[in-house]
Amino acid sequence: MQKTTKKTNNATAPTETPELPPAVAPKATRSTKTKTPATPVIAPEPAAVVASEIAKKSAKPQKTATKTSLQPTAEAIPVPTNPLNADFTKIADAKHHDPFAVLGRHEVDGQLHIRVYLPSAETVRLGNNDVIFERVVGTDFFIAPVNADTLPAHYTLAWTDKNQQAHENYDPYDFTAQLPAFDQHLFGEGKHWHIYQKLGGHLHSIDSIDGVLFSVWAPNAGRVSIVGDFNHWDGRCHPMRSLGGSGIWELFIPGLSIGCLYKFEILNRYSNEILLKSDPYGQQFEFRPNTSSIIVDEKNYRWQDQHWLTQRGQRDWQHTPMSIYEVHLGSWRRDPLGNFLSYRELAVELVEYVKFMGYTHIELLPITEHPFDGSWGYQTTGYFAPTSRHGSPDDFRFFVDTCHQNNLGVILDWVPAHFPKDAFALANFDGSALYEHADPRKGEHRDWGTLIYNYGRNEVKNFLIASAMFWLEEFHIDGLRVDAVASMLYLDYSREANDWIPNIYGGNENLEAIEFLRELNTVTHSQHPGTVMMAEESTSWPQVTRPTWTGGLGFSMKWNMGWMHDILSYMSQEPIHRQYHHDKLTFGMLYAFSENFALPFSHDEVVHGKGSMINKMPGDMWQRFANLRLLYTMMYTYPGKKLLFMGCEFGQGTEWSANKTLDWYVLDYPHHRGVQSLVKDLNQLYKSHPALYAHDFEGDGFEWIDCHDVQQSIISYRRKSDLEDLIVILNFTPVPRHNYRIGVPEAGIYKEIFNSDSEYYYGSNAGNGMAVSEPKPWMSQLQSINLTLPPLGAIIFKRI
Repeated sequence: MQKTTKKTNNATAPTETPELPPAVAPKATRSTKTKTPATPVIAPEPAAVVASEIAKKSAKPQKTATKTSLQPTAEAIPVPTNPLNADFTKIADAKHHDPFAVLGRHEVDGQLHIRVYLPSAETVRLGNNDVIFERVVGTDFFIAPVNADTLPAHYTLAWTDKNQQAHENYDPYDFTAQLPAFDQHLFGEGKHWHIYQKLGGHLHSIDSIDGVLFSVWAPNAGRVSIVGDFNHWDGRCHPMRSLGGSGIWELFIPGLSIGCLYKFEILNRYSNEILLKSDPYGQQFEFRPNTSSIIVDEKNYRWQDQHWLTQRGQRDWQHTPMSIYEVHLGSWRRDPLGNFLSYRELAVELVEYVKFMGYTHIELLPITEHPFDGSWGYQTTGYFAPTSRHGSPDDFRFFVDTCHQNNLGVILDWVPAHFPKDAFALANFDGSALYEHADPRKGEHRDWGTLIYNYGRNEVKNFLIASAMFWLEEFHIDGLRVDAVASMLYLDYSREANDWIPNIYGGNENLEAIEFLRELNTVTHSQHPGTVMMAEESTSWPQVTRPTWTGGLGFSMKWNMGWMHDILSYMSQEPIHRQYHHDKLTFGMLYAFSENFALPFSHDEVVHGKGSMINKMPGDMWQRFANLRLLYTMMYTYPGKKLLFMGCEFGQGTEWSANKTLDWYVLDYPHHRGVQSLVKDLNQLYKSHPALYAHDFEGDGFEWIDCHDVQQSIISYRRKSDLEDLIVILNFTPVPRHNYRIGVPEAGIYKEIFNSDSEYYYGSNAGNGMAVSEPKPWMSQLQSINLTLPPLGAIIFKRI
């Protein structure tokens, strides 16, 4: 039950008061008389207290003159004796849900008393005052009567610990609740997009007193405490107050500041299990393997990217180039000693390299905090914190800021599909299945050994949407790539027949996850125009990138996993056999414009025994590199935005490993330099020719010239825009094709503007230069040109 409170002398006086040891519970009386305050300085001796207690046990309660507000009075004595009554015992046993009902300032028998519980204290007195607190015999409770008229609005406690060290702090139990009911209501409705500003640990000031305000959602807890270095990780020292039905607990601790380490100690109300948890909303964590949350200065960084943000909001991203360099920061490069580069070092080295290569965006494998390097960040425990492996949150802000000042967008891989079972994090958070489903048939991902979010719970949905908003708003991230969407959409995803629960209609669609994704995309797009939401969705689920109001999921783009798998399967065939797999080249055009597709050659394709990109290619060394150059040229000329994982741009020979840096040494060899130069030039070509990007998501931008030359494994097509047309011809065999005629739409001179077989890329340099059209109809075109097609090569022509 939520207790209502009234303010008395800046303290919270509960209308439902605890049983005071060992006297009678106080009654509330109303009077218009003026109270005469008591003015004791020194608390009575314990012996006198005991005598007073015995005398009063049989007495009836007496009404005391009070102020015109409702005030609690009682025949309680100022200092309880041992044994303690139930409420004081609960404080001592760290089991009380409302420590403010016992601790802080309380009026008893018309006398104001201050009660404190300090397990480490030897002596306590009122700061800047001669009032000495009396210890309750055999306990760590200290109580003193005080003069209400001379007591400041917020008092300090001066105390000496068992090592005779002196301390002086404001009493945390002398401050009213800080989280407004409106915020609690919005959170309960799942509609508080900035709840990360309220929950967690934040620098806070009350009446010019600085400290940290802690809040956490733990509805099944019987008691929650803040623990850290400041209280020797003792859960008895700083129990939090329950805010009732919202399930939120709160405590303001004066004197704490930036850099403070903390966790939440949670007692489950049913099992009495004690859990030690990191802050779900923590914005910085210790360097692994340590897991404490850290208080940060959230408003210190001064951004310099306003021009970028203004342009982003106005940019028509669907009709502009987007070439993405996918990066795992921990293994892109390391320092000479093998240590991770810092965000600020990466802001120099990585940004310089990506600009040199001509990409438009950097996509980061998850930099949200995670305990296990081997998860690559996909088993997230800190949804509001950049990993400390590379520095502080402000260091990461500097990295993003530098990218934007160099006209590079930043996309972050983000994982709302599942979370790890680590005991310090979200799993079984308050001793119950809070963030996850209790039934493992809905709440556990068997393949990954992780837990699945309960998307039907408002507070969980709010947690995830607020996380997305956090990265877009607080770190100026330009988009999120949402991982493992397929696993969210289907209740039977990767499950045996008897290991899933149908939805209310008997189907396998996860209705709660669908609504979550729609709301996620609606909120992010409305609040941050110009940002993109990309789905890694590997099935044929319809309308992933269509608006929510038409029944779609509302994503900006979807990874074209079907095209990627087909083309890699085709390229792995020996050229002599490719004629029997020609459909893998052409089938993708049947659905190419059903969604807004990005073409990904991602990290997933170069790990777990799949081989590196260069080693997927058949043939001898020359043919493998020629095949790879051909493949990349097809990707850059095929409809859809582009994505290439780090190391693939120079044909790294080994599979990617997160435990070491890329094999940069291979750039000493000309074949690898040739691939790198090709990708660099493809990026420039792509960005400078609207035909290659203006209609990536519309059929107007593509037209087959010929897709039927199965015997010779050759395809040709036009890429079109309002400003220009380009003609692309791809030869997937190692045989040069001389006098190969191809139809063209208009008469004129056609210039070869790109050739993947150029000697600049370490090719054979078979090519054409210029070609003059002839009025000879061919391939359903009125004009045609006669060409030489390079072996395992791609050529691009433009009419001049």
